[in-house]
Amino acid sequence: METRVSDLPRKAVTRTARLAALPLGIAGRATLGLGKRIGGRSADVVTAELQQATADQLFKVLGELKGGAMKFGQVLSVFEAALPEEVAGPYRAALTKLQDAAPPMPAAKVHTALAQRLGEDWRGLFLEFDDRPAAAASIGQVHRAVWHDGRAVAVKVQYPGAGDALLADLSQLSRVAWLLGPLIPGLDIKPLITELRERVSEELDYELEAQAQRRHAEEFAGDPDIVVPGVVAQADQVLVTEWMDGTPLAEVIAGGTQEERDRAGKLLARFLFAGPSRTGLLHADPHPGNFRLLKDDGPASGWRLGVLDFGTVDRLPDGLPAPIGASLRMALAGDAAGVLEMLREEGFVKPSIELDPDAVLDYLVPIIEPAAVDTFHFTRAWMRAQAARIADPRSPAYNLGKQLNLPPAYLLIHRVTLSTIGVLCQLGAKAPFRAEMLRWLPEFADRPTPRERPAEQEQPASPKNRAAGTTTKPAAGKTPAATARKAAKS
Repeated sequence: METRVSDLPRKAVTRTARLAALPLGIAGRATLGLGKRIGGRSADVVTAELQQATADQLFKVLGELKGGAMKFGQVLSVFEAALPEEVAGPYRAALTKLQDAAPPMPAAKVHTALAQRLGEDWRGLFLEFDDRPAAAASIGQVHRAVWHDGRAVAVKVQYPGAGDALLADLSQLSRVAWLLGPLIPGLDIKPLITELRERVSEELDYELEAQAQRRHAEEFAGDPDIVVPGVVAQADQVLVTEWMDGTPLAEVIAGGTQEERDRAGKLLARFLFAGPSRTGLLHADPHPGNFRLLKDDGPASGWRLGVLDFGTVDRLPDGLPAPIGASLRMALAGDAAGVLEMLREEGFVKPSIELDPDAVLDYLVPIIEPAAVDTFHFTRAWMRAQAARIADPRSPAYNLGKQLNLPPAYLLIHRVTLSTIGVLCQLGAKAPFRAEMLRWLPEFADRPTPRERPAEQEQPASPKNRAAGTTTKPAAGKTPAATARKAAKS
């Protein structure tokens, strides 16, 4: 029988007990495995069995609890490509399920929520409303409907009590973070959970999400490559947006042709860099469930990328920070001293830490390989090699990495970039990463930017930027979007 939201544990004590039971179950299986090995069974066989059982328990609990636990599972899932292959197998299926599926909220509860937030006559707003959820995620579910003007729409309804559940789960997960660390070599779990907690209030606020989605939809309206559904209506914890069909990216990852993978990869890279430049916002939840490949009867070069879910964004009114492009350019040029100086200025290296510039360059060059070639083949093997290099205590990269710091202003940018690269590796895409960086990061291309021009040339932000709530002061009345587009055409 299918588990429903109304059956899920909501009391803090019950939810905490479920999560707290995880280490006990894992320890018990480890003891059992030791006994089997003493009994003569192959260590490899026993290890595989333990991994499978641990994955089953971990993600069963995460999926049933929804809330913060489910959200954390979704975040973990984009790093799956970094897992060693012998470990990735047992986790891959369970992780992927968390990206798109969750037990649904009963129709009666959905109707009650809509009546409370849209009014008792909410049915009059729709010509049709499908009670069966089209998608369910960590804090809400989506229903397909037809708006009163005939448009197909997606109606996103937040689960009752989702906010409390998120905070409770994330607090408990921080206490058992050591259990999850081995899933992703080299990833410090606790800061990730801390960041998730800080973003919870924004993600629960559908008004903020509507503002971010409107900004993207307006900027990318008519774009030949990127599609963002428009916002139709928003009230409290209900968000109505235009419906978007397409092939879920998870399906492309699972069985897409190389042509599909390459086109999706190119568009993902483009959105990663073009989004902040053109909107002043960074879409900060790049797991495969939030993307669609919109194919048509024409060649792959005309297919587009559909982008969903703007509940979590980073506000970057000047686009991605200038030091990102500049430091990458210097690293590829072999300017070790310049790279180290910029890392110090930005807070990646604390004043008390002494590092060898050449060692820092040796640490960075393999990671930034996609920016060094015209087309880079993103593979699970490449990402696993990078993760292993940084996580191996015998590696110089491991010791140097421990001395680096991640400034708070870069935390979300770092996660989004790493997550997007993780998805590209899941796709196995051959993508022109460097070309997108040259197009959208002026500092990487060593072009003049508004930030480098004399201050007296700066003018107030355009009305379009003011309406979006940004504080950018572009030069000569030009928005970062206009500057980027002009540079791209030149």
